[in-house]
Amino acid sequence: MQVWPGQAYPLGATYDGAGTNFAVFSEAAERVELCLLHDDGSETAVELKESDAFVRHAYLPGVMPGQRYGFRVHGPYEPERGHRCNSAKLLLDPYARAVSGAVNWDEAVYGYHFGRPEKRNDMDSAPHMMTSVVVNPYFDWGDDRPPRTDYHRTVIYEAHVKGLTMLHPALPEEVRGTYAGLTHPAVLEHLTELGVTALELMPVHQFVQDHRLVDSGLANYWGYNTIGFFAPHNAYASWGDRGQQVLEFKSAVRALHEAGIEVILDVVYNHTAEGNHLGPTLSFRGLDNASYYRLADDPRYYMDTTGTGNSLLMRSPHVLQLIMDSLRYWVTEMHVDGFRFDLAATLARQFHEVDRLSSFFDLVQQDPVVSQVKLIAEPWDVGEGGYQVGNFPPLWTEWNGKFRDTARDLWRGEPATLAEFASRLTGSSDLYQGDGRRPLASINFVTCHDGFTLHDLVSYNHKHNEANGENNQDGESHNRSWNCGAEGETDDPGILALRERQMRNFIATLLLSQGVPMLSHGDEFARTQHGNNNAYCQDNELSWVHWPHPYEEGSAAARRMLAFTRSLVWLRRDQPVFRRRRFFHGRPVRGTHDELSDIAWFTHEGEEMREHDWQAAHAKSLTVFLNGGAISEPGPRGEPVLGDSFLLLFNAHDQPLDFTVPVDHGRQWQLVVDTARAEGVTEDGPKVAAGDRLTVTDRSLMVLQRPL
Repeated sequence: MQVWPGQAYPLGATYDGAGTNFAVFSEAAERVELCLLHDDGSETAVELKESDAFVRHAYLPGVMPGQRYGFRVHGPYEPERGHRCNSAKLLLDPYARAVSGAVNWDEAVYGYHFGRPEKRNDMDSAPHMMTSVVVNPYFDWGDDRPPRTDYHRTVIYEAHVKGLTMLHPALPEEVRGTYAGLTHPAVLEHLTELGVTALELMPVHQFVQDHRLVDSGLANYWGYNTIGFFAPHNAYASWGDRGQQVLEFKSAVRALHEAGIEVILDVVYNHTAEGNHLGPTLSFRGLDNASYYRLADDPRYYMDTTGTGNSLLMRSPHVLQLIMDSLRYWVTEMHVDGFRFDLAATLARQFHEVDRLSSFFDLVQQDPVVSQVKLIAEPWDVGEGGYQVGNFPPLWTEWNGKFRDTARDLWRGEPATLAEFASRLTGSSDLYQGDGRRPLASINFVTCHDGFTLHDLVSYNHKHNEANGENNQDGESHNRSWNCGAEGETDDPGILALRERQMRNFIATLLLSQGVPMLSHGDEFARTQHGNNNAYCQDNELSWVHWPHPYEEGSAAARRMLAFTRSLVWLRRDQPVFRRRRFFHGRPVRGTHDELSDIAWFTHEGEEMREHDWQAAHAKSLTVFLNGGAISEPGPRGEPVLGDSFLLLFNAHDQPLDFTVPVDHGRQWQLVVDTARAEGVTEDGPKVAAGDRLTVTDRSLMVLQRPL
């Protein structure tokens, strides 16, 4: 075999049509071997003798796409000094564009012997390891163009590749649970009719199953256990795992773009699947443990602000390069449109504390590729000072956990919630206005993959996670949920009607609030996980989306919920007052169409809210006037932005309440949404005039519309 010197950049395996360049970083290594793996289980080892700035490299003519490979690193095994090199362990390429196979949790994949963590383990891990794959980078993107949907027009749909498609009755068996399934016409039709503009995929970076879960007959279903930051997860591929998964993922992105839907990836750059000091040696640990991970004062152990056993070392230039190279790759080569960063507070921990000005944010800010896509932070981790909602840099948007909590508190009847609810409804200016951000910095959600589904939020007071095998000790215990009078399933028609009403309340609140709404897959037709609020390990029908069937029991309620959600999404898209780009002024805005204030607040009696009304603990009702003729921001060509005006009548009390339509804010109104009605939305609702009184059902919301 010919071995040429090759290049130190780019890292990973780069095929050029005639051969492949291999490059890998390790400062700790004394010697690095590239191992080409053959189908008969044998391997050919090639020492990477060239080294530039601790990057070992070589070019191998004739090595083609589909070739499986790994690395063996010869170097110090001194855990007490933070070094864990062991040439007996076949290591994944951190820059692998594809990964083949899965880890078989044999003792050989660990650097120590079970029961004797101090004893080095020199068993060969290769027969039990997944392997890196050389891929062909060519793909015919045709005239693919990213939709580039403005944030104020964005509706995000969070989904799991397998969970969304596994039970869809229209999908052929071979594409269920795969990237190809995402773009089946039946799925695309559902998303486009729903009005979704962005599909936020739960982790699709290559991840591994946890040893503990596998032994328990469970699985890491969610996928927050990344080992390959450049490789699409191979278990979601229907075409094969020798590089075909890359082509299948690209095909899915192209099809989603053709449907006008952006692709946002949920990415996990805060830790890896190698876990703590008792975890396996799969890649980073064996390459250069001290360069990749935050080690404790005793270097045998790891700092952990993620709850997973380790945290990546965010002040290491090689970790920062890895993350930035990965982000650019997914944008430039895979054409994705943005990222949601899991436990993003960890990315800000340059040293110990969360640092808003850490190197990571500096790199993102100046990067001409990454800075131009959607960047969404999950603004917390489990470390000290980790809850950072409202504290990310101006370029970023954030999952607004305070929106979730406040919306839940209002509709379950908690006292003294009105003032904060008003802030959340109007885009959380208290969190984002001070640093120059706008309402669009707030990614609003009521539910997501983590926690109760929307159905379970109104059906359970307590979590029911027994199936997870942890004696119901896992998962959040304070869910701000309310079961409406019975725990779990019931056939009581009154309770069922109240639950449907509460779900409509949540959907309406989400979609009529300023900011960017995010729906969790299946909530549009009220899917349930039967009270499990931590279904991370349930790769089965408990977590998969059950698509409503016309003849199944309960499907009528599901179809009603779907129709209501669709209608609210399209109402939002049609009316600019629900998706303003700037915060409300709370006063008349000079130069706009309407001389009235752009927003006004009233009691249920039609009187303007005063300070004591906001502070009254018993108050759970509110009328909000949204002026569609007083939008201050111009359109894309400088034109005035005009739309209809609306009154939102919130009654979170447990009794019906008479509301008076405010005077001087419009003479004639029409009822367009009433969450107390089974269908929720009406096109021929009654007309009401200023000063009229309307009875708003307990725990319900009415929307009145006044055409421009």
